Amino acid sequence: MSLTENLNTTMKEAMKAKDSLRLSAIRLVRSAIKNREIEERRELDDQGVIGVLSSLAKQRRDSAEAYRQSGREDLAEKEEKELAIIQEFLPRQLSEEELRALIDQAVSESGAAGPRDMGKVMKLVTAQTTGRADGRLVSELVKARLGA
Repeated sequence: MSLTENLNTTMKEAMKAKDSLRLSAIRLVRSAIKNREIEERRELDDQGVIGVLSSLAKQRRDSAEAYRQSGREDLAEKEEKELAIIQEFLPRQLSEEELRALIDQAVSESGAAGPRDMGKVMKLVTAQTTGRADGRLVSELVKARLGA
């Protein structure tokens, strides 16, 4: 079953269960996917859907953080609940140890020697971690590994 089909099935289940938060989050995801399909003038495959889901997850994390800093705990909690629903459709997230192993492999493959080579390493690591790790965490780990 493709991710799009899975989203449609889950949306129907949320309608039947009258789960408004889940339903609105899935509708938001489907709308974002449709917008991306219109932009690219083609139907998205699972990898494209994962890209959209990753973007939405990042937006939810950033929004929750911003709401917390503004003292709006109620809105931060709503964003985190939506994030949890979005993450159900993403592949399993990589652990920090798995990320470090991928980064080490990318450093040896690219021959990176210092902070100036961060772009080379990020290109290799990002290709393997899209939708499976937070980009900010990957960037921080690569910086630490290269001694930036």
